[in-house]
Amino acid sequence: MTDAPTPEPTYEKLVFSGMQPTNTLHLGNYLGALKNWIRLQEQMPCIYCVVDMHAITVWQDPVELRRATREVAAAYMAAGVDPKRSILFNQSQVFAHAELAWIFNCVARLGWLNRMTQFKEKAGKNRENSSVGLYVYPNLMAADILAYKATHVPVGEDQKQHLELARDIAQKFNVDFGAPGFFPQPEPVITGPGTRVMSLRDGSRKMSKSDESEYSRINLTDDADTILQKIRKARTDPEPLPSDAKGLEGRPEAENLLNIYAGLADTTAEQVLSEYAGAQFSTFKNALADLAVAKLTPIAGEMQRLLAHPDEIDALLKRGAERAAERARPIMADVRRLVGFVG
Repeated sequence: MTDAPTPEPTYEKLVFSGMQPTNTLHLGNYLGALKNWIRLQEQMPCIYCVVDMHAITVWQDPVELRRATREVAAAYMAAGVDPKRSILFNQSQVFAHAELAWIFNCVARLGWLNRMTQFKEKAGKNRENSSVGLYVYPNLMAADILAYKATHVPVGEDQKQHLELARDIAQKFNVDFGAPGFFPQPEPVITGPGTRVMSLRDGSRKMSKSDESEYSRINLTDDADTILQKIRKARTDPEPLPSDAKGLEGRPEAENLLNIYAGLADTTAEQVLSEYAGAQFSTFKNALADLAVAKLTPIAGEMQRLLAHPDEIDALLKRGAERAAERARPIMADVRRLVGFVG
């Protein structure tokens, strides 16, 4: 007679994601993350965080950090994150993130962190002068997710490696402390078209908040005239739009504008091509500009309305932090017990 296999633990479905309050959010953040966050609210409970602790891995002006934290929270809400339905807060208000990150610092291995390509890219040749926080950033990201036992994490290409590390840390914690299935293995959420939005000036580079050229991106705070000007100045090539996706090979700027249109219109690149095949980019850019203005200027207007009342944003973030802390409290009590902490 053999023992019955141990049943797999079940976890409540839960989404966790966040963005850093560094510079203004842009079209890439909207299409690559925010639009999908809104959809996910309809499918399962969600926790959305302004990750201000991650932001200080490189030096931030404290006054600017506070302003940017409120602006990112306003962008979340203006885009459609509902703080009544989802938990919305800034990371530093919930101490579980820092506490669990330290425990994970003691669980993760140096060899794992040495393989993280994003640290190498961000630190560059000045690695010895980088903050320790930048190096252990992935452990804090794992703590962000696992403090709530989140099961689903929307991530871009640049964060997939960090999510794999979070899974490794969860598994090692479970084994080290004799708690099989305590932490889940969080799954990446794969999103649809337009998730990887490239620079309007260089189709081979991702749209970035830190790019020196304002014309490389469309900010969520841009007005209609600015959006129109940036799209008109976006780099393209002299060829008309092709009739199928194969015709976009070797044409990164053309493909980028097409994907942006598809993302804003909630359609596919193939459908856009069927409508605009053979069109010159002057015609297509006008259509794209009209669409972008229609979709993005209401977000900018709502952000302005919210930011006119910073005290209300602060109060909302505090309420969200209280809800998040309440959710993390029993999980962290179990973590402390498993680790062997007294009290």
